[in-house]
Amino acid sequence: MDSRDEQALRAAKLYYESEMSQAEVAAEIGVSRPTAAKLLQHARERGYVTVEIHDPREMGGELAERLRSRYSSFGLVEVRVVEVARKRDDDLLRELGRMGAMILEEHVQDGQLVGVSWGNTMYSVAKSLHHRAHQGVEIVQLKGGLSYTQSSTNDIETINLFCRAFDAYARTLPLPVIFDNVAAKRIVEQDRHIAHLLELGRRTDVVIFTVGATTRESLPLTMGYLSEEETAQLVDRAVGDACSRFFTRDGEVALPSVNDRTVGISLTELASRPTRILVAGGVDKAEAIDTALRMGLASHLVIDADTARTILEG
Repeated sequence: MDSRDEQALRAAKLYYESEMSQAEVAAEIGVSRPTAAKLLQHARERGYVTVEIHDPREMGGELAERLRSRYSSFGLVEVRVVEVARKRDDDLLRELGRMGAMILEEHVQDGQLVGVSWGNTMYSVAKSLHHRAHQGVEIVQLKGGLSYTQSSTNDIETINLFCRAFDAYARTLPLPVIFDNVAAKRIVEQDRHIAHLLELGRRTDVVIFTVGATTRESLPLTMGYLSEEETAQLVDRAVGDACSRFFTRDGEVALPSVNDRTVGISLTELASRPTRILVAGGVDKAEAIDTALRMGLASHLVIDADTARTILEG
């Protein structure tokens, strides 16, 4: 620590513990008010100060209960609704990630297999995880993650962050999520190591995943896996995807020819896992989330308030 760190700590204790104003802090330590503000910011940036907001609406509330009640017959047992202060994508991802990490930390126990997908939402969850001492936890990648384009899936970094949080061993799938043809996929799946990894995914105790809306801009459709014709067909037929398994409004496989080339957990297998945490938000995903819930893909849901209202009003 240097003198600035020590001064920032003193300012933080006066401001947060003694409840002085910034002007009073400045006078106490003999600096200007702008300097006091910068010292408080420095204390936050250095991690000397953390601020937690406990919003009671997230752990219950009318929206959460209405959603839980609507989909309880499909296996949904818990809903947590986050309130996003600003209507920006990065704020939404941060809040979804924070609550997704919180609920996952509550459910992971020693010796469990934890299945993880990838994508922007899962990366946000991974970055929000806190270290919890565990033994015998294995983090299983539920689908391949290699890209044919410049786009990054952050799949390996996501898995590594999960492993660090739970003292876990990584079980990664070093494959593209969608192969060029079924024959190539079947040959790869016959490999003993790959077959074992896929079997681990089917036996996971807890899974955490997200749902995407099917548009031309969505991540799975921009990774170079699909032909232009297939992309057009999926945009026309699918409302969303879970673990890169595209589904229609009726919860059916949207395009069998693509589904047959996809590596990883299937929709049926996903729905069979004991604890299934779906973390998803954004009003553009409302229909996809609604369909996923009716398919029984989630036992626990993390969602934002605006999307929750859109679903309930639909």
